[in-house]
Amino acid sequence: MDFIELKTGLSVEAEKIDAFRIEKKFSRYIYLIAGVHGDEVEGVYVLNRLFSWLRENEDIEIPLIVLPVLNVDGYRTSSRVNSNGVDLNRNLPSTSWNEVHEEKKYFPGKEALSEPESKYFVKILDKFEPGLIISLHSWKPILNYNGDCQELAGYIGEFNKYPVEGDIGYPTPGSLGDFAPEKYNCPVITYELPRISDDKSLKDIWEENTVALKKIFESEVLHGFLN
Repeated sequence: MDFIELKTGLSVEAEKIDAFRIEKKFSRYIYLIAGVHGDEVEGVYVLNRLFSWLRENEDIEIPLIVLPVLNVDGYRTSSRVNSNGVDLNRNLPSTSWNEVHEEKKYFPGKEALSEPESKYFVKILDKFEPGLIISLHSWKPILNYNGDCQELAGYIGEFNKYPVEGDIGYPTPGSLGDFAPEKYNCPVITYELPRISDDKSLKDIWEENTVALKKIFESEVLHGFLN
């Protein structure tokens, strides 16, 4: 696949936020994003491996936009939050957004869409209509779906054996899973990977997801999200 680099965004500390779009233009796009939380290196690693494979594959033509690392400052410092101490997955302007947060790591910002990283992401979403967003995180293996994508989550789960859940188990006001279905009628899969450990490396995590991730691009399961 051939990709072009979109105009980059800037983080709080004026670091570049890279984004890429398939060269050919489409009316709707599948989004792949990682590094929303800077300490979740597993998602960044897996997305980079997948992105490399997609670039080498000339037989696939899916309208894609890829953001390898949204929270570039947090990723550099291994911090969940950005340099303003804001959880970017609580900073989006959904109707659920509010200032209430039980822990510092969930600080949603002084107002919705207060952060330059969030503004950049929403600017891309507004310009290139999303049909589906797959957001790679790491916590424990789970495929959390918001909007009409349960079947796709189940398809992925057939290969990696991750549980499929419509409810992550706790409220996430201002999250991508709340925001995208509400504003764009776009479903979101929050693809939670396991954390690295003494008996599981980044390579191991990629390998246990390789078949699932490649299958969704080699089959036609994504086509229904582009109508």
